[in-house]
Amino acid sequence: MIIFITILLVLIAIIALLLIVGFFIKKEYSIERVVFIGQPKEKVFEFIKILNNQDHYNKWWMDDLQPKKTLKGIDGAVGFITAWDNGGQQKGEQEIKKITEGQRIDFELRFEKPFKNIADTFMETTAFAEGTKLSWGFSGKNKYPMNAIYKVFNLEKKLGDDMSIGLNRLKNVLENN
Repeated sequence: MIIFITILLVLIAIIALLLIVGFFIKKEYSIERVVFIGQPKEKVFEFIKILNNQDHYNKWWMDDLQPKKTLKGIDGAVGFITAWDNGGQQKGEQEIKKITEGQRIDFELRFEKPFKNIADTFMETTAFAEGTKLSWGFSGKNKYPMNAIYKVFNLEKKLGDDMSIGLNRLKNVLENN
């Protein structure tokens, strides 16, 4: 019985500590990853502008084996929305909010499950001598106490790693096709 009470008290202390720490941890996050692609900027931009092309490189799309996708609007145009639902665990949508032709695309991600959240993302192309520098950014806010959970589980690093995987897949698709 003493062991059970000790374990229970330790768990309560850990949860309390997380809740207290959450008051002092920033709620905003911003992640950016970059890849250099040996293709002209125009080719890279035209490919990333089409949201359905994310099926070929986006880690999150590729990991979700059975998503039900719903498309609204004209892909590659402002206002286009692709929504996903994999049967209850993950649900949300991504909308093209702004396009600076040949340079940058701004998206809004609206998550419904596993928790509600909104994130802003962008993909930006910059020409350089050997091809294109592609930057992928992801930013948003985590409400309390999610900000503490985000920090404890190092989710910012995990998201960044997933973005890097997607960018490297994109590089492979564009350079080898």
